[in-house]
Amino acid sequence: MDPLSTLWETFFDWDAMRAALPEMLTVGLPNTLILAVSAALLGSVLGLLLAVAGISRSRWLRWPARVYTDVFRGLPAAATILLIGVGLAPLGMQVWGPDPYPLGILALSLIAAAYIGEIFRSGIQSVEAAQLEGARALGFSWAEAMRLVIVPQGIRRVLPAWVNQLIALIKDSSLVYFLGLVASQRELFRIGQDYAATTGNESALLLAGLCYLVLTVPLTHAVNWIDRRLRHGRPATAPADDDGDDTELAWSGATEGQPR
Repeated sequence: MDPLSTLWETFFDWDAMRAALPEMLTVGLPNTLILAVSAALLGSVLGLLLAVAGISRSRWLRWPARVYTDVFRGLPAAATILLIGVGLAPLGMQVWGPDPYPLGILALSLIAAAYIGEIFRSGIQSVEAAQLEGARALGFSWAEAMRLVIVPQGIRRVLPAWVNQLIALIKDSSLVYFLGLVASQRELFRIGQDYAATTGNESALLLAGLCYLVLTVPLTHAVNWIDRRLRHGRPATAPADDDGDDTELAWSGATEGQPR
């Protein structure tokens, strides 16, 4: 057969895509978003703690944060998901039963925390030291100055990088299928893989990839917009109209020469 015809029949079977699309929209898409957003929120909380610990003067806080970051950034995401999902399965069985879904969220959160922690740390350290000194001069304690002055500015500066990490989590959520999710917990990639194995056609996998693009491409453009907004600020407001200036000049002329 012609290679192009084989490629077209293997990946562009519209009937196979139409058959997989409803389940991808009703099951795969919600689960992908739940995994990614939950991991981003939990990872942000833990990452902020890691960032603060990483710049602490205490070695007992700084060194564990450094080791955690190095380990979870160095391990492949698939290995971390398997280690958490399989290693903590007995504990998960006692807490919430034979459901690997929470362990998948936990594994993604621990991975995200290592990256988000470094993002937040760089943002916090980019804030000028004079900001902290000024806050201390006003009577703030170190903790209050960090919480009310430094950390909010640092997070605002690295917001585009945080959204990039959310995009990475959306794609990494496809690795949770290693844990053997039940049918109602499958994410986009797993549904595409199941349809491909059932039909012998890879079009459902291509459809899953298109769904990931629909999620990530708008976020990519949102990152660019946020970055431009933070760099250049809001557009300048329109100048005052001529009528207002004429009124001000007329008022000045009317009052000129009057006793004060």
